[in-house]
Amino acid sequence: MRKDQIDRRTVLAGTTALGAAALLPARARAQTAAVSSPAGSLPAQGEFVVRGAHVLSMDDSIGDFASGDVHVKNGEIVGIGASVHAPGAEVIDGKGTICMPGFVDTHWHHWTSCLRPAMRADNPKRTYFPTTFALGIHYTPEDSFRSVRLGLAEALSAGVTTTHNWAHNVRSPAHADAEIRAMRETGIRGRFAYGNPLGAPNDQPMDLADLARMKRDLAKDPMLTLGICSRNVDGNIGGTRGAIGPEMAKKEWGAARDLGLPITLHTSGLGAVKVLDGAGLLGPDLQLVHPLNTSAEDREALARHGVSYSTSPVGEARRPGDIQFIEMMQAGVRMSLSIDHITTYDCDCFACMRMLYTLNLHRTGGKFKLTTKRLVQLATIDGARDLGLDEKTGSLTPGKRADLILVRTGAPNLALIGDPYDALVQLAMPANVDTVVVDGRILRRKGAFTTLDYEKVAREALQSVEALKAKAKWT
Repeated sequence: MRKDQIDRRTVLAGTTALGAAALLPARARAQTAAVSSPAGSLPAQGEFVVRGAHVLSMDDSIGDFASGDVHVKNGEIVGIGASVHAPGAEVIDGKGTICMPGFVDTHWHHWTSCLRPAMRADNPKRTYFPTTFALGIHYTPEDSFRSVRLGLAEALSAGVTTTHNWAHNVRSPAHADAEIRAMRETGIRGRFAYGNPLGAPNDQPMDLADLARMKRDLAKDPMLTLGICSRNVDGNIGGTRGAIGPEMAKKEWGAARDLGLPITLHTSGLGAVKVLDGAGLLGPDLQLVHPLNTSAEDREALARHGVSYSTSPVGEARRPGDIQFIEMMQAGVRMSLSIDHITTYDCDCFACMRMLYTLNLHRTGGKFKLTTKRLVQLATIDGARDLGLDEKTGSLTPGKRADLILVRTGAPNLALIGDPYDALVQLAMPANVDTVVVDGRILRRKGAFTTLDYEKVAREALQSVEALKAKAKWT
């Protein structure tokens, strides 16, 4: 029997110790003159109840409700069930919607978002890597702020409520501050992964002193956490993103681990996992990105050491080698879903789930059991676990923070649906995301931003890319 067919009593929970006052986003420190945009105002948290939605909780102890309610107060989920008593709460009509946790992205280079206009799919000199390197070395803190803010706006519009900001072009402490400020002002939850600037010498470590400063700055931020994104560690010293050997990795990763910070790393090439395992660098605090070109021995080592893997299926489909999502799952490696970037494709978690479902059918003929519900878990609660945020987000559980979306089912592409998980994976698209709530703040409603001035966000991002093109003599 399906869980959403069971007539269960309402599940309620009291308020946790994380009160509303403690969850107001921290103010960014004073920026350099380069980052001059005024701080935005976020919606109040307040109290509301979503009524009559098809609720997908992503919590096995709660299950789903074909018609259910979700009660939110002061940023926290305080009740979920077939009928929740919430006197005085604002009512959001959930009829004709799927109410579910927001998507959790686990790897996204937000700093590249504004570079779309400079790229051409049919010109090898204007594709992603040459463009981001040629223009990335000219970024000011203001450019970083505007580009990250543009990416976060698209993330929210597509139903992403948590993101892993993979910042592998931190050109100065002011650039790091600018990216953090963009995350705070848009109201998204996430991790900031501090990285080296493009073009930095491979024999020099990242700015470890500033990393420690950022750790202090974010220590009490309820919405943001900190990690590092490492240069490639595959025995090859070179490349536009930077590449280091095991000794430099031990120095940088050791400093990060001393600070209690997680580490993330691209590994789409050959031999990286073997190098990391041989150097004793694998561990449960490590997230690898792009599951391509690994061996069975690699995957066994990853599972043994508790390493997680983030897959970005749209981008990975453009690279040589099979997307080894299935092999990772079979080996017991923890998996999550990510966007990567939005310069040559858009943010679409539905398409990512759909692609993985299709790849499984293509490569195994369906012999590997992969349900549509499992894919929605991958895009929500599994992502939260990967980022160490599953006690706060990833499921609609009383006591967790209220990060949720409403997906409207009446549009032509999503009408007459049967199973809601099938509908999300097989049919849905970002345009179906009606309402987006992060930490109890309604950031989008009826398909529109509630406070964010998107026209300004897009206009200023375009100004930045035009200035960058001019500096790089990019015609």
